[in-house]
Amino acid sequence: MEYSASRNQIGSYIIQAQEEEIKRISLELHEGVGQNLFSILTGLKLVESGINEEQYKNYLHEMTQLIEKTMQEIRLLSVELYPPALITLGLLPAIKSYIKVYTSTFGILVELSSNGEEKHIPEQNSIAVFRVCQEALANIAKYADTSNVKMDLSWSNCELKITIFDFGKGFQKEDLEKNPYALGIATMKERMLLTGGQCEISSKIGEGTSIEISLPI
Repeated sequence: MEYSASRNQIGSYIIQAQEEEIKRISLELHEGVGQNLFSILTGLKLVESGINEEQYKNYLHEMTQLIEKTMQEIRLLSVELYPPALITLGLLPAIKSYIKVYTSTFGILVELSSNGEEKHIPEQNSIAVFRVCQEALANIAKYADTSNVKMDLSWSNCELKITIFDFGKGFQKEDLEKNPYALGIATMKERMLLTGGQCEISSKIGEGTSIEISLPI
């Protein structure tokens, strides 16, 4: 028991340290790189407005468009790494925000429903659940071969349950070790165990995969 508790503490510490680093990178992308690009963009637009030669004017316009596209990609990456809504608004708004980015990126529609009254979840647990949902959706985009996902959140006084079903091609349990996202599944399970929760995966060939997450509140 002492060994198990120590192992859990170490695992929790490592994950917390990783999240702090991810948060730092996210802020640096948004406030550092993003702001620098904005300054460059402003300068280029000023130069573009003062040039009369059509050739150079068109070239500068292409450059400003490229910078604007890069800034948008950095904003999306920053939100994906560490969504501000997760801390300021809570888990459900953060999931909704991520789903918008997810659908626009992969073209996969996610039907989201939430039943019951949303409860406050400590930051560390909220991050863990969000990361598991994020990993689940990323795996679906890579391997499930589907265009539709159903995601249900069910809140009670003592527990949050999340079910994600992908309607994809599925896989056999005995093939899981050879599956390219087996490591991702193991990470999802470990994250939930460290919160006192669980993550269970079931799948049928040709019918899809179901991911069930539970978190004590």
